[in-house]
Amino acid sequence: MKISGMIEEPLPPDLDKDVVDQLLDDWRRERPDLDASAMAVVGRLLHVGALVQTGADQRLRGHGISYTELDVLATLRRSGAPYRLSPTALRRSVLLTSGAMTACLNRLEQRGLIRRSPDAADRRSLMATLTAEGVHLIDDAVAAHFAEAARMIVGLAPAERTELAHLLRKVRLQLET
Repeated sequence: MKISGMIEEPLPPDLDKDVVDQLLDDWRRERPDLDASAMAVVGRLLHVGALVQTGADQRLRGHGISYTELDVLATLRRSGAPYRLSPTALRRSVLLTSGAMTACLNRLEQRGLIRRSPDAADRRSLMATLTAEGVHLIDDAVAAHFAEAARMIVGLAPAERTELAHLLRKVRLQLET
């Protein structure tokens, strides 16, 4: 589907196919004994995820951060004032290894976006806190990130957005069990 303003126009049949359609056609021809129908969903999820990740990384370069750094800064920002979390809490939210989290926090601290200070409850742990500069940067980056997300799904009607979000949540929850 092509969007002209907000009016949907059908694509010519040959332009309505994507790379996953080709993959499915190839497997139907080469291995008709396999049920490749799940790849109609999984293949598209993987492809869309890669496109979204690549686009996000490119846009975030303008803010001077990577997608992982956005994730860490956004996690601190959405935690609420004083925008302070332990590395363990950050790792749970961002899903980074301990070493990768330490390296990311080091980069963010060197750039003045966070500061680390001892945890009053556990002096062995250093809490990460957003600086004023970090709050400003993440507020700008998240606003741009959300605007781009909205642009990516402009071709979906509100009901389609809701249904797709519901279905993706269902798949995600199933994978976590």
